[in-house]
Amino acid sequence: MQETTTVLAVKDLEVMDRAALIKAWQQVFAGPVPKGLSRAFLRRLLAIELQSRQFGGLPKRVKVILSADPHNIARPTSPALKPGGRLLREWNGVTHIVDVIDNGFSWKGTRYRSLSAIAREITGAHWSGPRFFGLNKKAKP
Repeated sequence: MQETTTVLAVKDLEVMDRAALIKAWQQVFAGPVPKGLSRAFLRRLLAIELQSRQFGGLPKRVKVILSADPHNIARPTSPALKPGGRLLREWNGVTHIVDVIDNGFSWKGTRYRSLSAIAREITGAHWSGPRFFGLNKKAKP
């Protein structure tokens, strides 16, 4: 005897109870539901998969990014932060000078990988380095 499969629609997921969501998961993914998933999360994952199948899956560029080695992905850089550049910031009456060097920053003769580490050293608190040094649109304190 052959089992009939029901065509699922995203709108149907909202009214399904847990048992129906589990059955839908098994139908869509042909496997058991991972342990510990809430009904809300089951709904979201099923909705994403149904939409992906309906509209042809993820764009090629997204697939390439997801399949790439995360250690080899180039981090975005600001054009203002090229080696040889200099950042100035006054904090509590002291002017701090940070030099932009290859693969990081130099402050008081010490190399740092991020501006946030320098901002934390200066203030003693967690700061977004770009925000602290005025490289984004949010105002400095």
